[in-house]
Amino acid sequence: MTPEVIRRHYLEAMGITAWACRYQLPNARPTEACEWDDTPAASTPPRERLQALLDDAPAPRTPPTDVQPAKGDVPASPSAVRALLEEQRSTAPSQPAKPSPTPAAEPQPTRAQPLEFHLSCVCIGGRWLSLHAGKLSAAEQRLLANMLQAAGLSDGAMPDVTLFKWPPMAMTFAADDPLEEAREGVSAFVNGVASRQGWQLEELLWWGADTTGSDHEALSQVLDVHDDQSRSLALPVWQAPALSTLTHSISAKRALWPKLHALGQRWHTPLSGRADDR
Repeated sequence: MTPEVIRRHYLEAMGITAWACRYQLPNARPTEACEWDDTPAASTPPRERLQALLDDAPAPRTPPTDVQPAKGDVPASPSAVRALLEEQRSTAPSQPAKPSPTPAAEPQPTRAQPLEFHLSCVCIGGRWLSLHAGKLSAAEQRLLANMLQAAGLSDGAMPDVTLFKWPPMAMTFAADDPLEEAREGVSAFVNGVASRQGWQLEELLWWGADTTGSDHEALSQVLDVHDDQSRSLALPVWQAPALSTLTHSISAKRALWPKLHALGQRWHTPLSGRADDR
């Protein structure tokens, strides 16, 4: 039942008449909705009805009684518990800790050192390619022009030198085979220049086969010359001392002249009628 109904029952039991409004006054709070008991008033005296309501009320709860500890039980102190744990730990057999196995270091594969060199090339008549390790100085360029003129290969003008550097830019990663990559790079450079300039290359003039140096040694490996044939560029090779050697050695120039003269004769001879003078 709602509190309003209970309140009315108590008022009736005490003999107090409860009044309820039938109309709502202006600005008055609405009457709470409840279950109105329309049953006629009982003939039981108010005192007896009040006693009956009191008898029906639930009995109050009894608070739980605290359980008293037994007289023989003594609470253990923290120090006693700690001492007991240490005693059990000391009596337990101690086992030596096994060292964790250290993984064996895997051997790192050794990579070959990258090749670095400079290459100067001069094309003669769109047919022969003159290769030189490193950069040509002005004196070496003049010597080359004079020798080509003496052999009848040019008119003595200063040659147009094309410089190539390997690697063309800083390598972002190490190559697995630096030598093979350098050979492919030089081949791509020569083929690209020949295609742009319209050259029809027939032979290589390699100056510096007998010279030691970083550029000369690297370029000798890249050209891969065997039996007067470059495997990298797939062209026949004519070899002579480096221009730096010829610049400072008169005897080297005299020794080269017969070979240079024969080279001039082959220049004017068709490919089908040439004799091998390399």
